[in-house]
Amino acid sequence: MNTSSFSESVVEDAALAWLEGQGYAVLHGPDIAAGEPFSERSDPNYRDVLMERRLRQALVRLNPELPPEAVEDAYRKLTRVDAPSLVERNRAAHRMLVEGVTVEYRRKGRPIAGAQAR
Repeated sequence: MNTSSFSESVVEDAALAWLEGQGYAVLHGPDIAAGEPFSERSDPNYRDVLMERRLRQALVRLNPELPPEAVEDAYRKLTRVDAPSLVERNRAAHRMLVEGVTVEYRRKGRPIAGAQAR
């Protein structure tokens, strides 16, 4: 390939094709932009890092045995990572995504339970 014809879109298209081949749904960005009928974004300037509704749905789907308060705790921990630097916040968030998020919740008439939310 001639390097003068190489562009970012080539890499993006290849990544999207690979993800689609892995079973991911690939959507056109403007179709899910803030203000559109099927919006998944909240910031019209595309600064939002997470698609909140998708994250909440994934937490519920992946953790059907957890009560809503534990799922909410996992969401809060994933979206409010506290670390002194961006690199450390990214590492902590990645670790939670790979290893799970430690959550605790009350059980009726029993001691507080702990779990790893996926």
